[in-house]
Amino acid sequence: MEIEPFVKIMERRLRRAINQDLKKDPQLKGIVTRLFCRQGYYLQMNPDGSLDGTKDDSSNSSLFNLIPVGLRVVAIQSVKTGLYIAMNGEGHLYTSELFTAECKFKESVFENYYVIYSSMLYRQQESGRAWFLGLNKEGQAMKGNRVKKTKPAAHFLPKPLEVAMYREPSLHDVGETKAPKAGALPPSKSTTDPPVMNGGKPVSKPTTTTSTTTSAKPPT
Repeated sequence: MEIEPFVKIMERRLRRAINQDLKKDPQLKGIVTRLFCRQGYYLQMNPDGSLDGTKDDSSNSSLFNLIPVGLRVVAIQSVKTGLYIAMNGEGHLYTSELFTAECKFKESVFENYYVIYSSMLYRQQESGRAWFLGLNKEGQAMKGNRVKKTKPAAHFLPKPLEVAMYREPSLHDVGETKAPKAGALPPSKSTTDPPVMNGGKPVSKPTTTTSTTTSAKPPT
């Protein structure tokens, strides 16, 4: 075998091995956080996959991985269940085992350093108004098309606990996971063995609680 072709073959194999290693190792820096709604509740995902609010500031059900998947775009994944929060074409929130386009939320800083999360896929057709993640006064999850960004229902204050590194979630087609119909229970998942945070590895704890994916600061 000639030396030059042999060298090229080895270079290709080396590049392939490096690319595979990069895919295996966590590459995205996100946070483990609680999301405190201005309505007075922490967003939580229950063991059956349902979403609502809780007053308990120490519940494991209110821990979420905030994973950056684009420019000011995040995936919100429950630490306890491993399920992603998603919004379907009717504005209903549900939870999904697979990461799809319905699991992508735009993260924007609103007034007083509160953060709002809007669907990247759906919005009002006529006005173009975004659909938002929100909780009502009773702590129940609202339809995204009924949440206004100027109202407390849409305002969340991330309370980071630690910085973590994540693998980039594999994007699946929306059709691969069935969103529940209105009034239907969201898909459930056994939590006997808590999942590793989508490949996340805690790397350090922030010195203050003001560091989020949007550098939001709590109001003074």
